[in-house]
Amino acid sequence: MRIFKACLKLGLSLLAALYIFWIGSLIALRYANPPTTGVQIQRRIEAELKHKHYRKRIEFVPLNRISPNLQHAAIASEDGHFYIHHGIDWGQVEQVAEESRATGKIRRGASTITQQLVKNLFFTTHRNPVRKAFEYTLAPLADWILGKRRILELYLNEIEWGPGVYGAEAASEFYYHIPASQLDREQAARLAACIPYPLGRKPAWMNDFSVNIMARMQQHGW
Repeated sequence: MRIFKACLKLGLSLLAALYIFWIGSLIALRYANPPTTGVQIQRRIEAELKHKHYRKRIEFVPLNRISPNLQHAAIASEDGHFYIHHGIDWGQVEQVAEESRATGKIRRGASTITQQLVKNLFFTTHRNPVRKAFEYTLAPLADWILGKRRILELYLNEIEWGPGVYGAEAASEFYYHIPASQLDREQAARLAACIPYPLGRKPAWMNDFSVNIMARMQQHGW
């Protein structure tokens, strides 16, 4: 019993230290841009382990230097209720849960842009229930601390868009040879279509997906 209590106390202390670190990081990210992220570190380690060449392409730019087309396409594709919810889209969570029960298969989805940002900043792409639990507790804190504009700015600058390609500016230069501010509606939709599977998709392949995203943008009035 004594050993159990000691282990429990140690576990709670470590958990508290993690949350202090995460909350402190979110506060800092209101004013400073991250030098790296959990996913970026993961990709570098994976490349080292596989003895593959790894080149990181990233250039952080202010949100006003990212085309509104891409901002709208990302929201339409990944989180249609971005400006309404407070980090978690509980309506979407309930819908996914109901569909999973009906089909007997666990569906992916329902992760908001805020949850995806938390995952990219602090965790890796490996899926597990513990990471999801942390996401669900940190996303509302991120929404409160950072605000919508800063969340979108960080998200579009840090997410993965191909092998070693991170952020809107690098992706736009890599795929279209133009700055992110010049992306047109179709280019933005094609880039947004790659977000769920950045290592397995390329904008040129995203014909049907991009059409669907542009339709969603139109429904939002964009």
